[in-house]
Amino acid sequence: MEWSDQPIGRRVAYWRQRRGMSQQVFADAIGKSKSWVDKVERGVRRLDKFSVLGEIAEALAIDTQQLMGRDVTRRNDVVNCIDQVEVDSIRASLERYERLGTYLQAAPISMLPLDELRKSVTHAWFSFEKANYPALARSLISLLKAAPVAEEQARDDKRRAEAAALLTQVYQIASTVLRKLGEPQLAWLAADRAIGAAQRCDDPLLIGIATTRVANALRSLGRFEAALDLNVQVAHGIMSEIGSRAQRDPAAMSVYGALLLQGAMAASLSGDAATTRDLLTSAERAARLVGHGHNHYWTSFGPTNVELHRVAALVELGEGRQAISTAERIDKDALMSLVPERRAHHFLDVARACTQTGQLAEAGEAMVEADRAAPNEIRCRPLAHDILTDIIRRNPARSATSVWHLADAMGVAA
Repeated sequence: MEWSDQPIGRRVAYWRQRRGMSQQVFADAIGKSKSWVDKVERGVRRLDKFSVLGEIAEALAIDTQQLMGRDVTRRNDVVNCIDQVEVDSIRASLERYERLGTYLQAAPISMLPLDELRKSVTHAWFSFEKANYPALARSLISLLKAAPVAEEQARDDKRRAEAAALLTQVYQIASTVLRKLGEPQLAWLAADRAIGAAQRCDDPLLIGIATTRVANALRSLGRFEAALDLNVQVAHGIMSEIGSRAQRDPAAMSVYGALLLQGAMAASLSGDAATTRDLLTSAERAARLVGHGHNHYWTSFGPTNVELHRVAALVELGEGRQAISTAERIDKDALMSLVPERRAHHFLDVARACTQTGQLAEAGEAMVEADRAAPNEIRCRPLAHDILTDIIRRNPARSATSVWHLADAMGVAA
């Protein structure tokens, strides 16, 4: 059933849950009883007064037309994106310091058992890999409150280190999502928090992965050389610390390789083709040791992912034609084995390569393919909107029907 066809009670329940509000809290916000809210959400009670709809929409921080299932001015599939209210909630969570709990005059947050916290973090990673942003938004807002408390209130050093290991992952997910949404400063703050948490747990590889988030945030801020230096130095540091066992440790090689790949991306953005090539070659050697079909430390690192980064780096270097030929050589089955977020990101890079070479019809096809892989990854990212806008404006008469349908869904006009 299309979103616009959903009963209004279901839309109320959906947005109430997105905002993390219980029925009672929501009822208090609009001056109604919990029973009244429950009846509305179950469709037992009708909503036929526009004034009441306005009060509900205001409490949920959405447009009244959106609540009614109609198009709003900005039609970027907002139902399935992390919206500004949720970004502000994530910002507020990052600005809090629950680890100073005894010194802060704030309502106490109940501690989540480590087993439950671990399951929630794993669920957040799965939501990220599938680009399920509504679920991810709810998870992040909750986890950014609960994870610091779990570390602060841990009963012993072992549990404290385990909680810190989970906390750094929460910050890493938040940083990556915020960067995709065009919030580089917040992404940097979350990544910096991830480094701090990683240093408090007994796992140097988590420090390595947290480093890639900091470097990616620096890239988003235009600090390409700083990002390159950080990735390369930490990659070398990990290899020095792990030593001869690295080649027998696929997890360590995955983290090492991920650092090299992000270093290559930073180098390509600074126009350093030689360093980009060297880092990709080193990452390729590491990938052969790891093999296919692994996802150590949520890196998806392996031979196929190296090739995806090679395509992306060539695009950043302005080598669109070479990027396309590289993409064409990637094994389709191996590509399909990667998580949806990675596949969609790759097709976005292919679309950029095609626009560089003037192959606008092929660029449109790549955008449609990206949307098939992970719709929210494309419809929620400002970069994807910019690319599709460019394709439509440069080639309106020859764009395929499927491209126009995607443009319509994303609110992109010629």
